[in-house]
Amino acid sequence: MIDVYDIKKSFGDNDVLKGISATFKEGQTNLIIGRSGSGKTVFLKCVLGLYAADSGEIEFSGRRLSQLDKNQRNDLRKEIGMVFQGGALFDSMTVAENVRFPLDMFSEMSDAEKNERVNFVLHRVNLDDAHTRYPAEISGGMQKRVAIARAISMNPKYLFCDEPNSGLDPETSIVIDNLIREITQEFNMTTIINTHDMNSVLEIGDHVIFLKNGIKAWEGSKEDILRAEQDDISDYVFRSNLFKRVRAALRSQ
Repeated sequence: MIDVYDIKKSFGDNDVLKGISATFKEGQTNLIIGRSGSGKTVFLKCVLGLYAADSGEIEFSGRRLSQLDKNQRNDLRKEIGMVFQGGALFDSMTVAENVRFPLDMFSEMSDAEKNERVNFVLHRVNLDDAHTRYPAEISGGMQKRVAIARAISMNPKYLFCDEPNSGLDPETSIVIDNLIREITQEFNMTTIINTHDMNSVLEIGDHVIFLKNGIKAWEGSKEDILRAEQDDISDYVFRSNLFKRVRAALRSQ
């Protein structure tokens, strides 16, 4: 579980986060949505510890981020998996080498144990035959699955995903969404996803937070969001004709 208490963050005179509190539970897909400039990327980086919040607290299973020393922060980082927006794979490494990279950097496993873990996570993302291929030799969807495999190679307690469906077609996006949800539930991870994709929200949004101008403007589930009467969230969700028709159908029931 990750608890966020009234965090604020400014850059000069620009108040980006104006006091946001939230609880992200294990085994759920927690989605952060909002328009460009809403603060969702800065919020994610504050939770990750990449930015120091100006005030407020962030707790990882009761451990206050601000009170951890350097060694404790390094230990916490070993419990965190990250799926970057572009995948961030190493072009000069094979798929297996990319997945093994965190194990070589941070674990004390033997070579045999590392290879076993690589085989396990690649099998889990349905890439059994991709070990010796390079990122340039596989599709965008496969690259995202490699990124997910690498993110879970250390068996993390916490998984962060930044726009995991960026650049993918709708069908592949659904595959990635479902994979993230499955591994979140299977390994009981605390998963936080930054996204602008409403299809992802409706597919896997167990818990959704909508940020607007640096505040938490709405919170609920994927079921709640379709019936939200609040103007700003309705305008965001139903900005396309498709979702406008969905809302009209729901209100006619």
